[in-house]
Amino acid sequence: MPYESAPRHLVAVDCIIFGFEDGKLKLLIIKRKVAPMEGAWSMVGGFVQEGESTNEAATRVLQQTTGIQDIYMDQLMCYGDVERDSGARVISVAYYALIRISEHDRILANQHGAHWLSLHQIPELIFDHTQMLNDALARLRDKAHFHPIGFELLPEKFSLPQLRNLYEEIYQRPLDKRNFRKKILAMDILEKLDEKDKSTSKKGAHLYRFDKKKYNALTQHGLVFEI
Repeated sequence: MPYESAPRHLVAVDCIIFGFEDGKLKLLIIKRKVAPMEGAWSMVGGFVQEGESTNEAATRVLQQTTGIQDIYMDQLMCYGDVERDSGARVISVAYYALIRISEHDRILANQHGAHWLSLHQIPELIFDHTQMLNDALARLRDKAHFHPIGFELLPEKFSLPQLRNLYEEIYQRPLDKRNFRKKILAMDILEKLDEKDKSTSKKGAHLYRFDKKKYNALTQHGLVFEI
């Protein structure tokens, strides 16, 4: 079939944006501003423009919404059911992203009608966006088990309780405090700082920093990250 007679479809990107705040894994969602389903809750997304790759479109959408350029982002999968969008025949390439909530521009997000909600607060989402969320959570859990992507959600300085709390949120189950501490410290990829977090106790908990360079060097010698 020649190109000029081939069917024409719209191509969009949808971004499942995760953050971590107040001990909760959160999702950034917006109130949809256009029909169909104007005013309903939706992932952050948009159409791919002329001369733009899907990766570039997702990067643009993320920057426009959060004000951050350098964001951890990975392609999730393509969603192409014929009737997935009631407005038109739209094929969507979904991405999931991890950002430090403290670093993004909340004012900018508010201009887009975006809100951070914990996983237990997520309302009904448009089209197949709930499926996107479930798929993204499954991918995040698989990835976090063998790669240190969890550090993309934490502030630069964090305590071990904060780190364990993050992984408990990702996995949605409790982790043994002693075993977690032993396993993460045995990898020797954290830099212990001369600072403490005293927000939860007078004694405080030591702060750490993820040493990415050391981690990369250790992986060359066989280190396997597993939590």
